[in-house]
Amino acid sequence: MEIKIAKINSAAILPEYQSAHAAGLDIHACLSEPKTLQPMERAMIPTGLTVELPEGYEMQIRARSGLSIKHGITMVNGIGTIDADYRGEIGVLLINLSQEPFTIEPGMRIAQMVIAKYEKIRWLEAEELSETERGKGGFGSTGIDRRVQST
Repeated sequence: MEIKIAKINSAAILPEYQSAHAAGLDIHACLSEPKTLQPMERAMIPTGLTVELPEGYEMQIRARSGLSIKHGITMVNGIGTIDADYRGEIGVLLINLSQEPFTIEPGMRIAQMVIAKYEKIRWLEAEELSETERGKGGFGSTGIDRRVQST
């Protein structure tokens, strides 16, 4: 699949896969100078990029697991969505959940993107829904706890 991408800043780095079987492409910070996030501070980090997605596709922006576990840097909104009709700059909404300041360097890999196909739905309003074995059970109601019991 080919997707149009434009650099709106000459310092922007195109997203890239880091391994042959990676699902996500790493996204880089497009900063003119380092940006330090204090504990619990959030910021929109620019990428210097815009995209033109085909109709029926979205771009999901996700946290990088290494930054999350090693430094407590994650995304404010969990997963960001770039819609097919959006033509503005891609910004990554980061938050520092650690107890230490963290500095984002220009060109640093700060998130990853995955392109996903989606379906448009049409609601079919109903008076009742079909029965299932699970029924209304939720929040831990499925499956068996398979932890080993110590004796």
